[in-house]
Amino acid sequence: MGLGKGDRTEATLKATVKQIFKVIKHMEHEVWYKYPQAVHHLPDEIHFVTTQELEDRWPELTPMEREDKIAKELGCVFVMKIGDKLQRSGERHDGRAPDYDDWALNGDIIFWYEPLGCKLEVSSMGIRVSEKSLAEQLKKAGAEERAKLPFHRALLAGELPYTIGGGIGQSRLCMLLLGKAHVGEVQASLWPESMREECDKVGIHLL
Repeated sequence: MGLGKGDRTEATLKATVKQIFKVIKHMEHEVWYKYPQAVHHLPDEIHFVTTQELEDRWPELTPMEREDKIAKELGCVFVMKIGDKLQRSGERHDGRAPDYDDWALNGDIIFWYEPLGCKLEVSSMGIRVSEKSLAEQLKKAGAEERAKLPFHRALLAGELPYTIGGGIGQSRLCMLLLGKAHVGEVQASLWPESMREECDKVGIHLL
């Protein structure tokens, strides 16, 4: 989706995330209407937290353990500002390409998922890099040679529009809405016979 330069803000990012969450909640209601016994009830609200706030709160934990903690506490959360180094440890919360999202304006939508006892990420998204953030992030990543590539040259020259985008995991969303424990319950694929046998033992039917 295209953005004006003045729309490259945290407010725009949060408003977009809230709209996505609203659509997911609408899908939950649609599933409940058709399959009332199957729906997995979701939280009524999405919360926002930065990776630095998570490190400050739980410095002894790994980034993924922090995500589990905050997801269990809040139910659904948008973990913001992924890619740059954290202040306390000097480590990155998680990897992000320097020429994709703006590390100050991105994040992941995660839910606490009781059937698996851990967080479940359904979307990674963000406002895409601008001329300034692309140059800064290429330098931080030691990838300044990419500035010579056609896309990067055009963006750095101000020839491309500002955008926001991301992906939503369709199979994970189906798992979330239906309360399934294995992705093979919502998408057809090939699985080792040993895995099928183990799943059968606990009542998981793989497609």
